[in-house]
Amino acid sequence: MRQLRIRVLAGVFVVAGILSWAGARLWNSFGTLPSVPVAAPIVLGLIATVLTATALSLRARLKAQRERRPDAKGVDPLMAARAVVFGQASALVAALVAGMYGGVCVYLLESLEVPARRDQAIYAGFSVVAGIGIIAAGIFLERVCKLPDDEDDDTKGAAPAA
Repeated sequence: MRQLRIRVLAGVFVVAGILSWAGARLWNSFGTLPSVPVAAPIVLGLIATVLTATALSLRARLKAQRERRPDAKGVDPLMAARAVVFGQASALVAALVAGMYGGVCVYLLESLEVPARRDQAIYAGFSVVAGIGIIAAGIFLERVCKLPDDEDDDTKGAAPAA
């Protein structure tokens, strides 16, 4: 499984933001702009919380397992792999969603004097922040479940120590 790259997430965020900004301009020229749901930052924040809690739980269990505590509850490798996939998928989708709300927020910054648009810009801004929280939690979860590198790869071809 490949490690998630920050460049890919940033690229998805920027492209989604530009397309969303252009789409918001186009949509507004035809009439009214669709509203940003109040629940968007709340739901994104809950997802970030679940990802962080999962990462902290797995990190504590892996630490107890490494220290060989008698009451340590092991981590099933398949469960860890599923957690990594969950974290990576969440980070990719969050980059897309945060970029989308970021583009809408940038467009709405032009009309902050209208109270309804100001509220929509605030909701979109908080959604971007919560999306970045999901990205950070997904990367943290991925790093927690990463296997240690093999030391044998560095000494390939070298004579073993006596």
